[in-house]
Amino acid sequence: MAYPVFLFMVKYEQKIGIKSLAPADRPREKLILNGRRHLSDAELIAILISSGNQTETSVEVSQRILLNYGNDLDLLAKASFQELILFKGIGEAKALSIIAALELGRRRKEKPHEEFPQIHSSNDAFDLLRPVMADLDHEEFWMLILNKANFVICKHMISKGGQASTTVDPKIIFEKAIAMKAAYLILAHNHPSGNCKPSKEDIEVTKKLVEAGLLLDTPVLDHLIITNKKFYSMADEEII
Repeated sequence: MAYPVFLFMVKYEQKIGIKSLAPADRPREKLILNGRRHLSDAELIAILISSGNQTETSVEVSQRILLNYGNDLDLLAKASFQELILFKGIGEAKALSIIAALELGRRRKEKPHEEFPQIHSSNDAFDLLRPVMADLDHEEFWMLILNKANFVICKHMISKGGQASTTVDPKIIFEKAIAMKAAYLILAHNHPSGNCKPSKEDIEVTKKLVEAGLLLDTPVLDHLIITNKKFYSMADEEII
């Protein structure tokens, strides 16, 4: 007796992995190409957890986690380690990465931000730099990074040296300036001796930095030499 032959059609769903997506759709590549603000919350979390599971990409896992907390990052930030590891695809390392990242974000909100002023004169720059450069027994080279309205974006130490000099690398100065989207720079270094008169080397270095700033469309507005109680402005003295 012949038995009837039954044909079973089995449908397989092919899993789409992150690597099979276009570079612009992969979270890491998207961040590099477009910047952090172009990523969704799920894409940012996907970078933290790095990989998905057997049936979901890292983005899909992240979307599922967010959905569980009403797409509310504040609620997700309160999730415990024990809660997070219950999600399929989230092991101990991934749960800890999520918790650590959200805790850093919380601390960032709590930390008071330093208010930087608008610079109108060399005196304003001196008042801002004096607290970090006075009373030093060695030389330090600093810069103020300004936006187009002359508000200070940040103050940054370039180098630290001995009692008589410190090394100044133009590449470090302008790499930082470009990274911070600087419109203008104010340079400064201190003289532990108390004599704020510039040396020949100070003037030569300043002129080179001014030339470099003009080429890179990031003008150097001034170079201050600071002591405990007074300062010398190369802009005021028309050296720049």
